[in-house]
Amino acid sequence: MSGHSKWSTIKHKKGALDAKRGKHWTKVLKEITVAARLGGSDIDANPRLRLAVDQAKAANMPKENYERAIKKGAGEMDGVSYEEVVYEAYGPGGVAFLVEALTDNKNRTTPEVRSYFAKFGGDLGAQGSVAYLFSKQGQIVVEGDTPEENIMEIALEAGADDVIREDEVWIIATDPESYMTVKEAVDAARLLVLEAKLIMAPSMETQVPDDKLKSFLKLVDMLEDNDDVQNVWHNGQYEEEEE
Repeated sequence: MSGHSKWSTIKHKKGALDAKRGKHWTKVLKEITVAARLGGSDIDANPRLRLAVDQAKAANMPKENYERAIKKGAGEMDGVSYEEVVYEAYGPGGVAFLVEALTDNKNRTTPEVRSYFAKFGGDLGAQGSVAYLFSKQGQIVVEGDTPEENIMEIALEAGADDVIREDEVWIIATDPESYMTVKEAVDAARLLVLEAKLIMAPSMETQVPDDKLKSFLKLVDMLEDNDDVQNVWHNGQYEEEEE
């Protein structure tokens, strides 16, 4: 199966998030607020909210923090209203980007995101210029010590599309509708989950030229450091530098 997010990229992003827990919590709380506003405060009846709360728990966020965000989103408490924005762009080496943001001021966020791409020779594109290269997919990364026959049986019987071995972990790929069912089966089997989320998987990848790699990585970091940016997806393919 092609187009899944590389575990090396996830490790890079997870390390960055662990080093900036407060910023990560802020992004998760924004998502919880918006999910509750759009779909209600009942976690069991709101798949988007349920997924966001799972992310909060995975980040060891105190329960009172995300419960407060749910109440704000549902209108039970005063809170900021966020707008969802998706930016489509091409960056260094012709790599396609989808940047998902939640902002209380689009007139602030859009120029900031545009300036990041301009700094590295890229630019924002029109709606639809990049989105067709990506599709939503569930991805569950499981500790690699799990025996292959066990994880195959658990994941595929629960409705997963594929199980892939990569970088000493197992990556379970699902369609968005089956994601929670598969995740529940994996949790019930007490498998060690390293990462679980919905991603935008590229249908094709673009090799990042060596002379553009530094600019590409700097752009990704700048985007992820922006408080309004929730997720940065791209189709860049590159070799991870040894640490």
